[in-house]
Amino acid sequence: MKIKNICCIGAGYVGGPTMAVIAQKCSKVKVTVVDINEKRIKQWNDPDVQNIPIYEPGLSEIVEETRGKNLFFSTDVDRAIDEADMIFISVNTPTKTYGIGKGMAADLKYIELCARQIAAVAKNDKIVIEKSTLPVRTAAALKNILDNAGNGVKYQILSNPEFLAEGTAVEDLRNPDRVLIGGDVETEEGREAMDALVNIYASWVPKERILTTNVWSSELSKLTANAFLAQRVSSINAISELCEKTGADVNEVSRAVGMDSRVGSKFLKASVGFGGSCFQKDILNLVYIARTYNLQEVADYWEQVIIMNDHQKRRFAANMVQTMYNTVAGKKIALLGWAFKKDTNDTRESAAIYVADYLLNEQAEIVVYDPKVTEEQIYSDLDYLGSRSGDANRQAVTVVDSPYEACEDAHAIAVLTEWNEFKELDWQKLYDQMLKPAFLFDGRRLLEPKTKKEIGFEFYAIGN
Repeated sequence: MKIKNICCIGAGYVGGPTMAVIAQKCSKVKVTVVDINEKRIKQWNDPDVQNIPIYEPGLSEIVEETRGKNLFFSTDVDRAIDEADMIFISVNTPTKTYGIGKGMAADLKYIELCARQIAAVAKNDKIVIEKSTLPVRTAAALKNILDNAGNGVKYQILSNPEFLAEGTAVEDLRNPDRVLIGGDVETEEGREAMDALVNIYASWVPKERILTTNVWSSELSKLTANAFLAQRVSSINAISELCEKTGADVNEVSRAVGMDSRVGSKFLKASVGFGGSCFQKDILNLVYIARTYNLQEVADYWEQVIIMNDHQKRRFAANMVQTMYNTVAGKKIALLGWAFKKDTNDTRESAAIYVADYLLNEQAEIVVYDPKVTEEQIYSDLDYLGSRSGDANRQAVTVVDSPYEACEDAHAIAVLTEWNEFKELDWQKLYDQMLKPAFLFDGRRLLEPKTKKEIGFEFYAIGN
């Protein structure tokens, strides 16, 4: 099965980078990324590739190389669906905020809308691929909708979950640990569809790294992988609190544990908490699925990972208040970093949002600096929580373009994203322009404590 045209519905953090790399590696395949968000598509088509909506190291260079040749961005969804042999669905699947499963289950309304639009437009057989992270057995719902469209078109549904880490997404796509493809392994048509997708990836990925499974295993593998990684973060964060009480150093504990080959060192760095679009959403989804099947102990086990993560964010903010004489009312606090991790402009579920919200409830005055996150996004994140009016957020929070401006006349600094540039700041200069005593809270274990204390900072770090 020769694939000539690929369509991706959804121009977000997964669809954009994934399709850009596919276009680069498969120069004879036309790749079209579509989205109904006109502003986002306009940004993807901006003549200055530095203005594309997603920041990932190396992404703008790939877009510049391929855009207009075999990579296209468009709002004409129907045309792209009609022309495509293979359609990736890469739309948002947020946690439900209403109805049955509120707060845990994935909201599949956008997935269903995609399926119905494909069914309405398609005139020839299609391979439809779940790229979004979805609950187990979503493929069955997709197939049911498509097969009952009544237009005689035949569909093969595949699951191809992404395993990208934001900040390294381009490298993860170019050199993945594995590519997972799930499909109907019982039929010849299903196996042919899987082979077609295998051949796309095999243009640059060694075939031994391309795994094929049944569709249910593929869907569950994505949720499980994220749950395992998040579990490690919450585990070391739980130990970080114990370290603070006992005089241990969480970095030393982490290093000792990580050297055990059975454990390994990755995802054992204590911090103010994990964020991003996947970890919390996927674990909540896993919890909901377990509860659906009345597996209460399983659900409780995984829910504790989320509980620990929420606790770590609240604990960090509460420690700031307690350390600053039990009040931050009217005090200026500089937050360095808003993205959930370095090398991305993604702020979804970022710890900074919740720390800021806690401090705002204590009537602090917040000043934010992040090298890649826009002022508009920061206010949008706070507004989404609904803790106070949008006007109140804009009065209490100021967004600036320089870390030095953020820290001028500040009572305290909190490092909430591990941007490399924060290590290189002139910390003596920052200290000199702050009110004294000058408090410095390191939520990412990014800074060297000894040198900061020698400058004069009242220095506090997670797990120390």
